[in-house]
Amino acid sequence: MPVYEYQALDRAGKNRSGIIDADSPIAARQKLRGSGVFPVSLRETSTAFKEKVGDYPSVSTFLKRVRPGEISAATRQLAILLGAGITLVASLDALISQVPNPLLKKILAQIKESVNEGNSLAVSLAQHPRVFSEIYVNMVKAGEESGSLDLVLHRLAELSEHQQALRGRLKAALAYPVFMLFIGILVLFFLITFIVPNITRIFDEMHQILPLPTLILIGVSDFFKSFWWLVAGGIGCVLFLTRRFSRTPGGRRLWDRIKLGAPLIGVLNTKSAIARFSRTLGSLLQNGVPLLSALGIVRNIVNNVRIADAIDDAIDDIQSGRGLAASLSKSRWFPPIALQMISAGEQSGRLEDMLNRIADVFEGEVESQALAMTSMLEPVMILAMGVTVGFIVISILLPIFEMNQMIR
Repeated sequence: MPVYEYQALDRAGKNRSGIIDADSPIAARQKLRGSGVFPVSLRETSTAFKEKVGDYPSVSTFLKRVRPGEISAATRQLAILLGAGITLVASLDALISQVPNPLLKKILAQIKESVNEGNSLAVSLAQHPRVFSEIYVNMVKAGEESGSLDLVLHRLAELSEHQQALRGRLKAALAYPVFMLFIGILVLFFLITFIVPNITRIFDEMHQILPLPTLILIGVSDFFKSFWWLVAGGIGCVLFLTRRFSRTPGGRRLWDRIKLGAPLIGVLNTKSAIARFSRTLGSLLQNGVPLLSALGIVRNIVNNVRIADAIDDAIDDIQSGRGLAASLSKSRWFPPIALQMISAGEQSGRLEDMLNRIADVFEGEVESQALAMTSMLEPVMILAMGVTVGFIVISILLPIFEMNQMIR
C-alpha cells in the first residue's frame, strides 16, 4: 500500500502535516476528510523515502537522521503495545502517530505497509539496514519464531539504552579535556602569531644579540605567522590520506592493530570490543539464535578486523566440535578472565548469563579507566600549557634583563 505525505487544514483552520497510507491518492484524500482533515497537498513518499534512506550521505538526510535514542524509544513503545495484546499492524499504526521524527515516521509506514503485504516484521525491518542493524533484525526474527516478540523488543530496548548510557558517560568524561585542549591551542596560536611578533619587533630594531630561547621563539613565531596556512593544509592532508588509507583492506587491518596495541588506549579499545562482543552474543543466545549464527552476526559489529578474524577462526573450530572458550583461546585479544568465564558458562549451561557478566565487568573497567585517564589528562595539559607559556615569558624577559645590565 502506498504511503502519502500530506499538508492539510483541520476544522479550526490550523495547519496539519503527516503521512498516511492508502490504496490511491483519492482514497488518501477521502481518508483524511473522514478524520476531519482537509488536504491541501498530497504526494507519495516512496521516492522521497528511498532518496533519504538509501542515500544517507546527503545533508538533508543527515539533519533528519534517525538517532539511536529514537529507535530505543520506538522499540520500547512497540513492545508495550504488543504486550497489551494489540495486533502488530495496529501497534505500528499507533506508533507512527506518536513518533516525532518525520523520517522515522516514513520508515515505520513502509514497515507497516510491508507487514500488511504478508511479510514478517523481521523481513520488513531488514529492508532498512541503515536504521535497523543486523543484530536488531535477527533478534526480532528469533522473537517472532518463539512467540515472544514483546519480550525480545523489551530486551532490545534495554540493550540499546545500556550502550547509549555507557557511550554518553564516556563522552561526558572526555568533553572537558577536549575542550581545554582546543582552547589551549587557540590561545597559544594567538600568542605566537599576534602578540609575540609585536613584542619581539622591539628587539629586532635594537640590533642586539639575542639569547637562544628568544631566537627560537622569534623563528617559530615568524614561521606560523607566514606559513600557518601550510601547517593547516599539511594537517588536513595527513588526516585525509590517513582516512583514505584506513578504508583500504590493508590500511584497515593496520589501523585496527594499532587501536588494539597502542599504549593505554589499546587496553581500552580491547576491553570495549570484548564487552560489545559478550553483550551482543549473550543477547542473541538468550533470544534463541543458534551459536554459529550469533557469532556470524557478532563478527560484523565488533568494529575491528583483528577480532573479527578471531571470531571467524572460532566458528571454524566450533564446526569441528570444539567449545567456544577453547576456540577463542587461540586469539591473543581475548583476556584469560573472559575465556575462563566463558568456559565456566559452557560447563554450567549458563553461557548467556556468563557473557552478560563479562560485558558488565569489562564495561565497568572501560568506564573507570577512561575516567582515570581523563583525570590524568587535565593536570598534564595544564602542565604543558604552563611550560609553553613559561618558555614564551622567559624568552621575552631575557633580552630585557640583559638590556638592564648593560644600562647599569
